[in-house]
Amino acid sequence: MIGRLHHVVIDTRDPASLAAFYSELLGLPVIYASDDWVVIATGDTASGIAFQLAPDHRPPTWPDPATPQQIHLDVMVDDVAAAGRQAITLGARWVRDQVFTDPVGHPFCLIARPAWAPPVHDTKS
Repeated sequence: MIGRLHHVVIDTRDPASLAAFYSELLGLPVIYASDDWVVIATGDTASGIAFQLAPDHRPPTWPDPATPQQIHLDVMVDDVAAAGRQAITLGARWVRDQVFTDPVGHPFCLIARPAWAPPVHDTKS
């Protein structure tokens, strides 16, 4: 091993807004925010997702290859259809099948939780 993952960083013209979208989508709090950098994670000593100001960012046009997807996240959910409706309410756009784009155009996939993973939502509460 050479190192450990610190953060996955996503470029955007508006770090605060995109971080708020993913904070709601993933249930991760904003643990750091400045004008050009916002981080969501389980805590301030955990790896997470960072959103970096990129004033000239060109959103992907995927599946059109003119501007490729650049990055995408697979988001594990208990119920793909219900999660898709919730994601759209937050500002996502449906592309096809289980593929959506965030409010600035980055694609992400809603993936049905595999049997080995614990439920995303605790159904005992």
